[in-house]
Amino acid sequence: MANFLTYTVLLLSLIVLIGFFNEKVTGLTYEIALMIFSIAIGGIATLIAVLMSGSTVGEILSDIRVFDLERFLMDGVLCFMLFAGSCHIRISDFKKLMRPVGVLAFAGTFLGALIYGFLFYVISLISGLGFTLPMCLMFGSIVAPTDPIAATGILKKFGLPKDISFVIEGESLLNDGVGVALFVCFSGIVANKEGGGFFSVLFQEILGAIVIGTLVSLIFFMIFSRTADSRRKIYISLLSVALSYLLCEHFGCSGAIASVVCGVIYATQIDREEEKHGNMELTEYESFWEILDNLLNSILYVILGFSFVRILQMPNVILLSVAAIICNLIARAGSLFGSTFMIGKIPDDYDRSSFVKLLTWGGLRGGLSIALAMSTSSFLGDDKYYIIIGCTYAVVFFTTVVQGLSMKKVYNLINKGIKKA
Repeated sequence: MANFLTYTVLLLSLIVLIGFFNEKVTGLTYEIALMIFSIAIGGIATLIAVLMSGSTVGEILSDIRVFDLERFLMDGVLCFMLFAGSCHIRISDFKKLMRPVGVLAFAGTFLGALIYGFLFYVISLISGLGFTLPMCLMFGSIVAPTDPIAATGILKKFGLPKDISFVIEGESLLNDGVGVALFVCFSGIVANKEGGGFFSVLFQEILGAIVIGTLVSLIFFMIFSRTADSRRKIYISLLSVALSYLLCEHFGCSGAIASVVCGVIYATQIDREEEKHGNMELTEYESFWEILDNLLNSILYVILGFSFVRILQMPNVILLSVAAIICNLIARAGSLFGSTFMIGKIPDDYDRSSFVKLLTWGGLRGGLSIALAMSTSSFLGDDKYYIIIGCTYAVVFFTTVVQGLSMKKVYNLINKGIKKA
């Protein structure tokens, strides 16, 4: 209990103080400010520890008990964050843009993982890192999925066109299952264990999650729609998403996809009920999920910022970080370019070049990539593990902070180019 309260006080103190300082002084996007200042505080604390103890940075980092981000995300709050991000999306929205969202989530993620994997394999051969092709493809599957938390928390604030914004958000909500399926396959090969074929894993991960999320949501929504107690509605929605995620964990399906399905089902069913019977008085329900979403996002970005110092454990940190970032941009652009030939008409009348540029810069990465990278510690040696976790942190930092901060400017430049053409 003491450790829990200590972590709680520390995290909430940082969230409050950084948020207040950003509100009054820097005026950055809230999530980005949390990450930047947490990185700065974590770096300064590590430097002070090194100077006071006389130890090296590596020794200090090995001694420090780093917050278990993998467990926090995968076994803790991911399901609630995804539900909060998707509970405003209606099935009717998906019907309109199903083709581009589906192509980007499936084909785009698959192509992105392959392109990144082959590029990093070339780097490994040139620099003598000793990575095998399956290791590099596994790394590609870690950084290929875009992050739904970043998409809903950062990009939606920049006034993107409605359809393009939905495509970015929808892709990021659905491509987790594809990325996890690819990761299971390639990590199984790397660890010399049965990982299962990609399509069989994908079938189980996604179809099973859709079935579980749909059934659980529809069953509990019958109670949700019949109770007049606004607090009970909140409890029911919490139960629905938690149970769906738990069942998916038991049956080997994607809990992330099931959480998104729960959110979409609840949003769609609420719309239908309000069309039939009038307003359902959901002010408390909506306020609860908005506050919880903000709190969990805040905690995630602070933890990501503090954990960023682990990048210092990677050898040749600057060169490998730059290489990882460049590979990510090339892989993202290449996968989008290939996908544009399959999505039909590009939303909001964008041409192919503008669409690829916008979504390449809008492809933010986040906590899921870090969690997957952390899970490789169980079967990789320290040298290769530190490279994967370090490069993943570099990609997450660059996409979240650099791309996130400059997204509005990039969007405006692309729009100017379109108008001139």
